[in-house]
Amino acid sequence: MSLFANHFEVFDLAISFDIDTDILAQRYRNLQRAVHPDKYAHAPDRERRLAMQEATQINEAYHTLKMPLNRGLYLLQLQDINTHDNNIVMDNAFLMAQMELREELADIKQQKQPIDALNRFLSQVEQAQKGLIETLSRQFAQPDYQAAFETVRQLQFFTRLYEEALRLEEDIL
Repeated sequence: MSLFANHFEVFDLAISFDIDTDILAQRYRNLQRAVHPDKYAHAPDRERRLAMQEATQINEAYHTLKMPLNRGLYLLQLQDINTHDNNIVMDNAFLMAQMELREELADIKQQKQPIDALNRFLSQVEQAQKGLIETLSRQFAQPDYQAAFETVRQLQFFTRLYEEALRLEEDIL
């Protein structure tokens, strides 16, 4: 394995948004076993360092590819699209929906049955995420990278919103 390989090459996968995460996990475990530090305990320093670098590369690649949001961001980066550009104007309807969802989340604590309300909210967010992931699959297959960039940004919002809802659940419980 080359230390200059992209994340897909590390696992011998085609560069695609749609990957088999079971195959990814299996190849991850196999590669981790191959470069495990115990195998290099008595090796020369150079070999131990190389194994450590490979293990780090494998971990980074796996954690990037296993999550659809991270995989989408990585695919855009492979196309030299600046995914950190926050100056892109988002659709006004989406911005309004964001505000409404944030208000809905903020109001959950005051409801009579906050856990029930939170569960409904989490379901709604999960459905939105699922729809966006399906959209990304089509956009990357076409490929329509500009549309995929906008969808990834929406998925980023829903991912953060989901994480905030889970934190609220901890507070309520």
